[in-house]
Amino acid sequence: MLLPGTFLGVWNLISISQANGPGSLSQAWLQAHGQAQVFGWIGSFILGVGFYSLTKMQSTLDFPTRDAWMSWALWTTGVGLRWIAGVVLWRWRILLPLSALLELAGYGLFLSAVRRHRPKKEGAGEVWLRLVAAGSSCFLVVLLANCVAVFYVALYTGAPILSHVLDQELVLLAVWGIIVPTIWGFNARWLPIFGGLQQPNGKLLLAAYLISVAGLIAVFLNQLGVAAALLLVAGLMSVEGLHAWSRAIQPPKLLNIHPTFVTFVRLAYVWLIVSCLLFALAVTSDQDGGIWGASRHALTVGFVAGMVFVIGPRVLPAFCGMRILWSKGLMFWALLLLHVGCALRVMAEPLAYENDLAMAWHVLPVSAVIELTAVSLFALNIGVTLLQPAAHLRKQRTAT
Repeated sequence: MLLPGTFLGVWNLISISQANGPGSLSQAWLQAHGQAQVFGWIGSFILGVGFYSLTKMQSTLDFPTRDAWMSWALWTTGVGLRWIAGVVLWRWRILLPLSALLELAGYGLFLSAVRRHRPKKEGAGEVWLRLVAAGSSCFLVVLLANCVAVFYVALYTGAPILSHVLDQELVLLAVWGIIVPTIWGFNARWLPIFGGLQQPNGKLLLAAYLISVAGLIAVFLNQLGVAAALLLVAGLMSVEGLHAWSRAIQPPKLLNIHPTFVTFVRLAYVWLIVSCLLFALAVTSDQDGGIWGASRHALTVGFVAGMVFVIGPRVLPAFCGMRILWSKGLMFWALLLLHVGCALRVMAEPLAYENDLAMAWHVLPVSAVIELTAVSLFALNIGVTLLQPAAHLRKQRTAT
């Protein structure tokens, strides 16, 4: 699910660069790219890790294998149909509503499994669980809103395109309402273990979340200046609450991963703050969408993808049978190229869109190709890792 959105994003950016503007590009393609990125691979990552963390790690019941596979099938089919409807435009009046219903059904199975495995006493009040639960609740809200929106589009409009304002609001709600608090939650759970950082300040993290919710409300009330200030405060409080930029208090657990793990975790939080600062700048200075785009890219690629790229090689092999990461070197190069590509995009997009520097249009496709290379290396590394035998099978082979 990681590749369709990324390939389409690269193609979109090359087309925009050749035309020196986004005016000629299909809005259906742009929205298909966003859906594939947010719901396709980030959403799938959250659901997969959520199934493991919220059931297997928090309950003595058997892992809900059947529900997990059914959820995966429904979710992946739904996201795939949404991508096809936006790109190919084939039977889109049927595929759009069907995709939304399948996504809801897949997510419903996930919620049902998690609720059955919820611990009754121990850990129920932990901060990381509260943040993940808050993200899960917002996930359902976003999927319901998306379902209503695509049914309206299918019944009353002439193209599989949400209105620009609604699309941007749904993206913002998905990122700040679902993905960011979920990352904060899992970081609160794992960074003290993996990174050797101090235990999180739970009150500060919950306050950061509530302030971010207030920022989202301000966005929907069209109080963008207030929203920018609130989201920046929330971002800074999350950094302090997680001690992301503080000195480690014990050696990080770096077995089988690249030793730059903690550095790239901290860099991801740099991108979170950069995104908030660009959001504030866009409120007062943006004319043609360049600063808004740079802010969104710093958040979705720099922070979100950057965190997935650094946490994924640490947790996915362990969750999937205690496998060993195939290549530490590929982990490093995927992360480095992702951040280099993101930096080029964030610097060039305002300069190009605001017509401040013509050469910036030529930098944008370069940044896209660099990020695509990073994505390919990440996918290759994780894919080969998961093809290797699990730890218990390796022991069996050794014994025989």
